[in-house]
Amino acid sequence: MTDLSIAACLGEDFLAQALHREYRHIPGALDITGMMTWDDLNHILATHRLEPPRLRLSSNGETLLIGGYTTPVATRRHTVWHRLHPAELHARLTEGASLALDSVDEIHPPLARLAEALERDLHTRVQANLYASWTSTEGFGIHWDDHDTVVVQLDGAKRWRIYGTTRPFPLYRDIEDPGGAPTVPVADLVLHPGDVLYVPRGVWHAVAADQGTRSLHVTCGLQTHTPADLMTWISEQLLGHEDWRRDLPLLASPNVQADTLDGIRKHLVELMDDPALIAHYRTAMDARTPGRMQPSLPHIHTIPAEPALRVRLTTARAVLDVSDDTVTLSAAGTVYEFAPAAAAVLRPLVDGRTLDLAALADAAGLTVEDVAELVQELVAGQAAVVGSLL
Repeated sequence: MTDLSIAACLGEDFLAQALHREYRHIPGALDITGMMTWDDLNHILATHRLEPPRLRLSSNGETLLIGGYTTPVATRRHTVWHRLHPAELHARLTEGASLALDSVDEIHPPLARLAEALERDLHTRVQANLYASWTSTEGFGIHWDDHDTVVVQLDGAKRWRIYGTTRPFPLYRDIEDPGGAPTVPVADLVLHPGDVLYVPRGVWHAVAADQGTRSLHVTCGLQTHTPADLMTWISEQLLGHEDWRRDLPLLASPNVQADTLDGIRKHLVELMDDPALIAHYRTAMDARTPGRMQPSLPHIHTIPAEPALRVRLTTARAVLDVSDDTVTLSAAGTVYEFAPAAAAVLRPLVDGRTLDLAALADAAGLTVEDVAELVQELVAGQAAVVGSLL
């Protein structure tokens, strides 16, 4: 898990050759030690109130009714929640259902670190979903996803049949249906523990635990960024111009409407003439992403200058700019400005490391009190978290 990079897992040419283009399977690419075990899953299921659709069972493309594996419980506060019924859960899974747990990165730190490593390399939001199966029955049937996925096999074996696309780059909200699924797979793969598989969005696939053994895998879904998203961001940038804020002349003459379009077009063309526009968009998205925010209890007022107190950023996509006079950190939607000495404190945190105040102070040649004051500003902006056991 340490210093995990997508290049190391999927090949140095992945970004240039495969990303958004074609599937890639790398056997034994990842050390999965400590990433997620069956005991971890049992603990999560026993200690969290997980309601559908976050936790669900599926079989042959259909979602099972929650009453088939839970018991409703009425609380004294007049609410009802569904307590997992282990015996019925086992029965449904034996009958061929697959278990899916969405956003497991929010409740299991090792998978959060996996997701953050991908976010740091790919500059997009990542959601990790967990899947467990015991039989050859397909939980979801042949289907495609509206986002790219990076799959890591954690235990057992899972068969993946890859079919290709029928509509390039389909969207969740689209104007055309991709049509029927292909019938002949272009690849037939079996994933074993440590194997990594990348599947672009729109690629039809079917998955089954038909190798005579159970299967546990995590699928990391990558948030999609399209020209439509870019145009939304551009519209935000153009609100500084009066022509983009004024009311549209819906009832005016054609000449007035044409003049309005000319004014809109002028500002849009000026902005889109910048060859670095997409890079600016990426930086803006990196800077505003909230990451995985976490409280720093019991330190609700100030961060104490305790040398052993550990610190990490809540976002893997913080943007650090260093000049001769100023260090600027853009993280979790806030921009911070610090003196040049802060660069040595912030750089390892932006790189994804978790360090104690003493180590950060030594690296920067500052006192622990100085570092605690800096970290306090980041915690107040929800860009950092502190704790003894991070």
